[in-house]
Amino acid sequence: MRNRDSHTHTESDPDTVGRPPTGVTGTVPFGHASRDKIFPTLRAGHVARIAAHGRTRQAEEGEVLFEPGDAGVAFYVVTRGMLDLTTVDRSSERLVTTLHPGEFTGETNLLSGRPVLVRGRLRTGGEVIEVERTALLGLVQTDPQLGEILMRAFLLRRVELIAQKIGDVVLVGSLHSAGTLRIQEFLTRNGHPHSYVDLDRDPHVQELLDSFRVRIEDVPIVICRGSVVLKNPSNQDIADCLGFNAAIDQTQLRDVVIIGAGPAGLAAAVYAASEGLDVLVIEANAPGGQAGTSSMIENYLGFPMGISGKLLASRAHDQAQKFGAQIMIARGAQRLACDRKPYALEITNGTSRIPARTVIIATGAEYRRLPLANLARFEGSGVYYGATFIEAQVCRGEPVIVVGGGNSAGQAAIYLAQTARRVHVIIRSEGLSSSMSRYLIRRIEENPRISLHTHTEIVGLEGQEHLEQVEWRDKQTGVVERGDIRHVFLMTGAVPSTGWLQGCVILDEKRFIKTGPGLSREELLAANWPLARSPFLLETSLPGVFAIGDVRGGNIKRVASAVGEGSIAVAFVHQVLHE
Repeated sequence: MRNRDSHTHTESDPDTVGRPPTGVTGTVPFGHASRDKIFPTLRAGHVARIAAHGRTRQAEEGEVLFEPGDAGVAFYVVTRGMLDLTTVDRSSERLVTTLHPGEFTGETNLLSGRPVLVRGRLRTGGEVIEVERTALLGLVQTDPQLGEILMRAFLLRRVELIAQKIGDVVLVGSLHSAGTLRIQEFLTRNGHPHSYVDLDRDPHVQELLDSFRVRIEDVPIVICRGSVVLKNPSNQDIADCLGFNAAIDQTQLRDVVIIGAGPAGLAAAVYAASEGLDVLVIEANAPGGQAGTSSMIENYLGFPMGISGKLLASRAHDQAQKFGAQIMIARGAQRLACDRKPYALEITNGTSRIPARTVIIATGAEYRRLPLANLARFEGSGVYYGATFIEAQVCRGEPVIVVGGGNSAGQAAIYLAQTARRVHVIIRSEGLSSSMSRYLIRRIEENPRISLHTHTEIVGLEGQEHLEQVEWRDKQTGVVERGDIRHVFLMTGAVPSTGWLQGCVILDEKRFIKTGPGLSREELLAANWPLARSPFLLETSLPGVFAIGDVRGGNIKRVASAVGEGSIAVAFVHQVLHE
């Protein structure tokens, strides 16, 4: 396998080293990083520090420490013997790797408490250090050197699991299906490894459908944990089957509940949790918000080469969990019970109200839907609100339309031009200079695959099961054109996600939340503001309830601004909690 330090290696039967255990067929290859980086060997001093947080125990040959699907699994360091990590499906078991003395188990599932994806079984008798998950989180937070080693390994392992499609989900569907694209995006943006079987290309798909007794008419189908079959499931159904939220106590009173896991909400979670507050984040879809769908963010401080929205969201998500924040996925806020304290959040499919001493609203905004007759019919089947890798593959080699003149639209146009035959950027105004960063404008102007249509608007969408044709009109000449275009990306305007608040806080004329100095004396009187002090900078008309990011009136629509507001809000949360 490789050389190991003498202080961590013990003698083993040479015939067992590097040979798959009985009943295991094949080995999973490492593709994105070397084994040394994914499975580092701890030094004796590191092992001793870990041992102080757990218990050392003997382990018998063949003993199974954890199975795929087990939740709340402990963290293990091998001190003597060998531990095999294997994937398990209905017909086979494959070796991922064998851990030797000084090596350890776990990946990012240990941060969240989600179910484990592999089996851990002792190849030989030996000894392990067992550390409970809560103790591991404390160790990661308080020991910077060990924390860096463990976090790096956990993140690399999750990347490798995704790359090798080692998981507990198989998605069966068609890229022409809106449901399939939705599920793919949900799993991908939540960083959950899965396999995909394409009905349109896989010659053996019927055998798979027959084995689970489902029909093509039932697609998209999610086969969860190797046995549970979900037919066209909602994101909530998938999250429940995979145990995304199983470790979260919904009845626990929190110091702060953050609604929305975009850049603003995740920043608030990182700062609040790192400062010792009990934090719960509620996210209706996946971490990252609109920024999470961006192919590349190049003007965010500290990333001169740019960073994808997905990677930024993933890092922030793991960082928040490292400090102890819990993040509930596929659960949206339905109502804020604001007539009493502590406040309480009602969520979709929730079993109880979630109590909170303070609340941070970071629900963001959605792209405006165009007033077109057939729009809803083609959403997900030709009309999209984000340009991720999934959509880019669907429209490969075809012409596409991007509607919008902001940075998000510019980034989408440049990204899609890498795979699309032609990208038509449609805007109602006379140019991009007032709404888009100059570096994006220059790239659009210099890209031969991108055409800019000013003073133009879409007026019609046509097709059967999928979008087939688009009509657009030149507002100056009145001329209407029709094109055979099957993919339209809408990235124009912003509608705040505030409908669920139902009068709890004061909104402006565009339904964004008013905060701090933006609230007039008359509005505070109408809201029965009960305190002698005025609302803090990001505080709403309801004491202890804050609004940050795109959902807040007057917010500057930049990732850096959202992150800054998230950190500032936490400073005010501390003051409210001490009032």
